[in-house]
Amino acid sequence: MTTENKAAAVVDWEHPTPPTDLIFDDGEPLESNRHRIAMNVLIRSLQQAWADRYDFFTGGNMFIYYSSTQVRNKDFRGPDFFVVLNVNGNHPRQGWVVWEEDGRYPDVIVELMSPSTATIDKGIKKALYEQTFHTSDYFIYDPFDPNSLRGWHLDHNQQYQPLTPNEQGWLWCQKLSLWLGTSEGTIDRETAIWLRFYDVAGNLLLLPEEAAAAKVNDLAAKADRLAARLRELGENPDSL
Repeated sequence: MTTENKAAAVVDWEHPTPPTDLIFDDGEPLESNRHRIAMNVLIRSLQQAWADRYDFFTGGNMFIYYSSTQVRNKDFRGPDFFVVLNVNGNHPRQGWVVWEEDGRYPDVIVELMSPSTATIDKGIKKALYEQTFHTSDYFIYDPFDPNSLRGWHLDHNQQYQPLTPNEQGWLWCQKLSLWLGTSEGTIDRETAIWLRFYDVAGNLLLLPEEAAAAKVNDLAAKADRLAARLRELGENPDSL
């Protein structure tokens, strides 16, 4: 190729323009109300625990766009829960568009399975998150099956290795330095065994309403201790 032809080739080539006509809602609802609650529990509890941090983004049931081919094929991928670390958490987003996020993919993904999605969550999606996203930690859980929690961590060969549960059946999320385990309770009027985060010491990461209730209970306990001490000193706390 002559010098002139080389120059012409350089001028003629342009970097592919990222698509702009993205869809952020396919109209498909979550599998059940329990799935919706389970997703929000993970999002809201992490936001509560990291309320003073602005260097992460967590979302759920949001599309992740990662290639023009995916857009053309309308191959929508929306993890039920995901976290991306070391990004601007205050930036408003309708979805996660990789080419608008400096090439960043989710660091942690949780899929809330159902009988109709289990095969995809364990197969196609697991392969996508391992081989394309290179997501460090991937977990699956069926909110209707307390024994369904499974997880994988990406090793140095960029391959998923299954995680071994601890004595409580929890799995360690290395990227978040948190445990993922289960806890029975009633949330939004539904009683179930929910997937929850726990800190290194095994403390449950509370939802905002749980944290508020715990604070009220703590203040009440302190007031009771103070009243008991006043009675020991011969004072009637009710008269003060």
